[in-house]
Amino acid sequence: MSETGRSPEERRPDRAAFVIAAVLIIVAILIALSTSQTGGVAGYSPVGPKTFPYIIAGGLFGLGVLTAIEAWRGDFPEREPQAFGPMFWIIGGLTIQMLTMKTVGFSIATGLLFAATAKGFGRGPLWQTVPIGIVFAFVVWFIFAKGLQLSLPAGPLEHLF
Repeated sequence: MSETGRSPEERRPDRAAFVIAAVLIIVAILIALSTSQTGGVAGYSPVGPKTFPYIIAGGLFGLGVLTAIEAWRGDFPEREPQAFGPMFWIIGGLTIQMLTMKTVGFSIATGLLFAATAKGFGRGPLWQTVPIGIVFAFVVWFIFAKGLQLSLPAGPLEHLF
């Protein structure tokens, strides 16, 4: 018996981990290709603006290979079943924010995102989290728009100030 409680013949390659490994390797290759095609500054130093993207690509490639090896061995722990409800609340909140940002402004759109995320994490009813989110988002808007003079989308609430 192995450490996981399964005999070696019961272990199977982990398909989900293979997908993760493939994504890591593809992202590493894309970063390396993109970096190789960008123009660089000819200079006296071997360390330049292309160095760190290559390091990151190499690290991601290494992680992808190691993940593939572990997936082949089947050494990943058993995963808990996925709960899709919270994920849908958060993705729905992001979608609502992106679709309403220009029309209702930063505070209301971000307040709706806050409420949907709180609901996804199982916190508070919407009638309570929506106003709390709007107040927090309005404070952030006020600090950025008035204090730092940065432009965030303004809606009816922001136009009052």
